Amino acid sequence: MKSSKTWRLGVKDSPILAMPRQRGQLRKPNWIIILISLVSLFLVCAYIYPPQSSVSCYIFSSSHGCQSTENWRPPIPTRELTDDEFSSRVVIRELLGMPPTASMTPKIAFLFLTPGPLPFEKLWDRFFQGHEGRFSVYVHASKNKPVHFSRYFINREIRSDTVEWGKISMVDAERRLLANALNEPDNQHFVLLSDSCIPLRHFDYVYNYLMYTNISFIDCFEDPGPHGSGRYIDYMLPEVEKRDFRKGSQWFTMKRRHALIIMADGLYYRKFREHCRPGMEGGRNCYSDEHYLPTFFHMLDPSGIANWSVTNVDWSERKWHPKSYHTQDVTFELLRNLTSIRDSVHVTSDPSEDVQIRPCLWNGRQRPCYLFARKFMPETLEILLKLFPNYTSISLG
Repeated sequence: MKSSKTWRLGVKDSPILAMPRQRGQLRKPNWIIILISLVSLFLVCAYIYPPQSSVSCYIFSSSHGCQSTENWRPPIPTRELTDDEFSSRVVIRELLGMPPTASMTPKIAFLFLTPGPLPFEKLWDRFFQGHEGRFSVYVHASKNKPVHFSRYFINREIRSDTVEWGKISMVDAERRLLANALNEPDNQHFVLLSDSCIPLRHFDYVYNYLMYTNISFIDCFEDPGPHGSGRYIDYMLPEVEKRDFRKGSQWFTMKRRHALIIMADGLYYRKFREHCRPGMEGGRNCYSDEHYLPTFFHMLDPSGIANWSVTNVDWSERKWHPKSYHTQDVTFELLRNLTSIRDSVHVTSDPSEDVQIRPCLWNGRQRPCYLFARKFMPETLEILLKLFPNYTSISLG
C-alpha cells in the first residue's frame, strides 16, 4: 500500500557567455528540494498516525483500513434472488451509499437496555460530566421504571415493552432504542449497554475511538458447534443459508448508516423472529440476539464491521451466563488488564473448542479492544467510583 514518487528536474541546456561557468554549477534548486522534503514528511506522518476525521479517513483509506461505502454493492449471490430479497437489497444499498448526515455537533447515543434501575448511574454520571452536547442517553426499562438522580438520565426513558431473555423481544427492544435515537440527527454513533456495564475509559477516549473510524463494532464469528451453526434450521432458506449463519455478542456499537438499515430491514428480521427461538424442533434453542445482527451484517456489509465488540464479557466459566464481578474481584489490576487486551478471542462450541484469535485493528493499527465491560454486580459501585479516575486514565495507545 505504500507508494513513493521520484521527482526529476529537467534543465534545458543553453550557452551562457557572460556568467562564470563554475558559479552556475554550484547553484541548486533549493525550493524544489524543500517542497519534496515537506511532501515526504507529510506522507510519512499520514501513514504513521491514523486519520482523525471522517474526511481524512476516507482520503487515506487504502493505507489505514478505513471502510468506505461510496461504491458499496451487496455481495453477488450464487442464486437468483427472491422478489423480497431483491427489494430489500436495493433499499439497503441506497442507505449504505448515502453520505453521512451533516452535523456540526456529532453525538454518541448511549442506549441502556435494563429491566429496571441502573445501579451504575453514579458512575456513568461521572463519565458524562463536562461533555454535554457530545452524547445522548436513552433508557429502555422493560420491567420497572428507574428512579434517576443524574440529570443526564432524567426523562430519558423511551416507551418500553417486556423483554424475555433469549426471545425476539430482546431484538425488538434494541430496535426500539435505535429508532428513538435515530430521531435526533446529531446522533452519529450508537452504543448498546446493559444495566451491568461500566466504562473502561474516559469520555474523550471513547468518543475519539468510535467517531474517528468508519466501521461499526459488531461481534461476528463462525461457530460450527451446537451453539452456533447447530442452531440453524432450514426454514430460514432461501434468504439465510447455513454457510452465512453467524454468532456474536449482542452488545454492539454502530454507525448511523447501519442503524438505518436495521430499521429498514423486515425480511431478515422476520426470518429470525419466526425461526430462531428457544424450544425449536429437534430440541434446538436459538437466540436471536446472538445471531440476527452478526448474520445480517456478514451477509450484507461484511467489510463495514470490526467482527468484535468493544464491550468485554468474560465467558471463561463456560456457563449459560458470563462471569459476574463482585466486590472482592474488582481491583485496579483487573481493570488495567481489561483495558490492555489487544486481541479478540472467540471459542467455538464444537468438541474441539477451537479458539479464534484476531488482533483488534482500529484504522489498520492494533489498539486495545475494549471501551466497556460487564457483568458487574451493583455492590461494586463504590469501589469503581474510587478507582474510576485511575483506571480510565491508563494510556495504552
